[in-house]
Amino acid sequence: MKSRFSLALMLFAFSVPQCLAPRLFAQDSTDGVWQGYDGEFRHASNQLIALANATPADKFAWRPAPGVRSTSEVYMHIVTANYFYLLSATGSKIPPELNDDAEKTITSKADVIMWLNRSTEAARQAHLAETPQHRARKIKVMGHDSTVDAVYLRMIVHTYEHMGQLVAYARMTGQVPPWSK
Repeated sequence: MKSRFSLALMLFAFSVPQCLAPRLFAQDSTDGVWQGYDGEFRHASNQLIALANATPADKFAWRPAPGVRSTSEVYMHIVTANYFYLLSATGSKIPPELNDDAEKTITSKADVIMWLNRSTEAARQAHLAETPQHRARKIKVMGHDSTVDAVYLRMIVHTYEHMGQLVAYARMTGQVPPWSK
């Protein structure tokens, strides 16, 4: 009897870390940090999408004041900017269903998250396909001299700029960003 209990306890003790391991790695708040562009973009995208998923659907229409972007509008602004940056860097076309007023018309949580996933995956795939020579190519963006690499960097900076805004929105509506819990 004592040996069965000891064996059961030992099996339990060895199985717990195996069961928890995927959850621990999935919640790593530093995944991608210090890992170059691809890692940093993954980190920013994962946090952005985690925040969108954690935001209640009714908060997507919330805005801090009249005339200021709502939560869904900020997310969709990031989406449209990602595609604009890809157009600038690679010449890839903006999806036709993402029209000029997408920020105002794509407002449901499910649709916004679908577009966030789609735009961040398009950016990730585009960057992975880049060569060092193409990233160094000189281009004009909105009348300014730049490089393809600088456009990709701007994409991360822009994402973080508006993620800060979205974190403020979340906290103003009583939400805590998932990585802060």
